[in-house]
Amino acid sequence: MDQHADPPTRDNNTDNNTTAESTDPPHRFTRKEILTLISVASVNFGSMICYSILGPFFPTEAVKKGASQTVVGLIFGCYAVSNLISSLILGKYIVQIGAKFMLIAGLFVSSCCTIIFGFLDRAPAGPIFISLCFVVRSLDAVGFGAATMSAFAITAQIFPNNVATVLGILEIFAGLGLILGPPLGGWLYQTFGYNVPFLSLGCLLLIMVPFNIYVLPSIEAVPSKDSFFRLLTHVKTILVCYVVFTLSAGVGFLDATLSLFAINRFGLSNGYVGLIMLGLPLVYILASPLIGYFTDKYPVCGIAATIGFCLLGPAPFLHIQSQLWLLVVMLGLIGLSLAISVIPIFPELISCAHEIGFEEGLSTLGMVSGLYEAVWCTGTFYGPIVGGIIVQQLSFEWAAVVQGALAFLGAFLIFMYSLCQRTKRQSIHFVSHYGNAFYVTSSEAEMPLR
Repeated sequence: MDQHADPPTRDNNTDNNTTAESTDPPHRFTRKEILTLISVASVNFGSMICYSILGPFFPTEAVKKGASQTVVGLIFGCYAVSNLISSLILGKYIVQIGAKFMLIAGLFVSSCCTIIFGFLDRAPAGPIFISLCFVVRSLDAVGFGAATMSAFAITAQIFPNNVATVLGILEIFAGLGLILGPPLGGWLYQTFGYNVPFLSLGCLLLIMVPFNIYVLPSIEAVPSKDSFFRLLTHVKTILVCYVVFTLSAGVGFLDATLSLFAINRFGLSNGYVGLIMLGLPLVYILASPLIGYFTDKYPVCGIAATIGFCLLGPAPFLHIQSQLWLLVVMLGLIGLSLAISVIPIFPELISCAHEIGFEEGLSTLGMVSGLYEAVWCTGTFYGPIVGGIIVQQLSFEWAAVVQGALAFLGAFLIFMYSLCQRTKRQSIHFVSHYGNAFYVTSSEAEMPLR
């Protein structure tokens, strides 16, 4: 009887034993997880390729239509404002709306707006063209924000123990979108004109709607009573959000100003500008899968981004001649700092929420992803607008220095916070160790002699 009873006992324990884990790989994905990866990867790729096609040619086209450099920055910036507002609202009510429905609806809205944007060249130059750009771009931002924010939340819900690893894998597809967008957009613009880049990529995004309806699993959860304001009561959350702001501000600044700088300084065509803009996302996509080996690298990444932006122009006070190879190398350095910083930030925000008592679940993940998207959009709003103003009033070189200074400040604040926390832990350890020893010694000294 004992021999027949032993096997079931061992089978029940194999789920938690190392022996069983060696037989079944611990990271083997289930069908639901694989479908989620495919769905979110398609969203990341499609959304980012549609977002990044504007960089090489739209600023030039907008200038032809009567828009100034500042207005071009505002057109890029309005995307961030709409994304900011929608992220806070949708992140709060992601459970009530439904994560799957929010993602699919966001894809549909973004694809339709991308197609409509391809016909804006037929609008009269001046205020009408600029107004339509603001309206369509803002609606596109709402759809894009809904899709990406729900994708973040779904990923964290399906992979609670491997959020950073899975995000690193998924960022490969986001990086592919960023890589293919600028050169593909520049080539399509040069070959076929203004309409084709938006029409082709918008239709690609539209095809992903029925695909994700079939592939993406449904997720049900209970709404939470927590709010964004409580999440911001954590000092570490504020500091991490500032790091997100500096990263997105740098990306937004480059999207709105780099193409005109490269064309005017080096006399390049729109197609070659698209190839130059590969420097940042190419390094980003190569570094993303390796981010799991990095843990607390914010200060290093901030300094790397500072160096990259200061040498991008280069900075006037460095008295270095601007060269094309230096521009490409510095874009790669900025891409590396983005990769090492962006991947750990979302899991860090989740841990900050849990530290202050937020419940685990889709509702908390929705608020965290909404906060992340909102802060990211704040940076992408600030970067093009303030960067465009500085470029117009001073130069691209000084605007890049300002972005580098923001990154350095973020690195400094994170470093000081880490130093204070380490000192606090050492003080607690010292008091707990020597305080107990002093208490014992004092008690023994007060005992009466026998």
